[in-house]
Amino acid sequence: MTGRQRENYNRNYLEYVKKCEPKTKHFKNCAAAFGVGGLICCVGQFFRYMFAFAGLGGDELSAAVSVALIFLGCLLTGLGVYDRIGRYAGAGSIVPITGFANSVASPAIEFKTEGWIYGMAAKMFTVAGAIIVFGVFAGAAVGLVYLFV
Repeated sequence: MTGRQRENYNRNYLEYVKKCEPKTKHFKNCAAAFGVGGLICCVGQFFRYMFAFAGLGGDELSAAVSVALIFLGCLLTGLGVYDRIGRYAGAGSIVPITGFANSVASPAIEFKTEGWIYGMAAKMFTVAGAIIVFGVFAGAAVGLVYLFV
């Protein structure tokens, strides 16, 4: 195949792919992501008000809200509801802390048939591992900047 034939072949293929791919609905997708992400944050704010009403404050209040949202994310992942929310909302479901809980719980559920060590424990952080490493590195970098400034 000559260079010109390959170029025509590539151009024809790209035109075919463009013709066959479904049209995206950017406004609808953005609205769904914004709405679901905001709803998850409103649930977190509701937990914050309830825990504050129960007498928690400061660091205990923040920790209780975080634990409640992580538990809710893992529970909805285990029940299969979070996947449906993610299909509808896209990025709106991964931004809050519940999305992180989903990214840890989902591989653990998927690979539990391979056993506790080689399945669940080894695969649990396949998605979230990079996030944890980057978060620790960024936190250390910010701490060093704060220390020297």
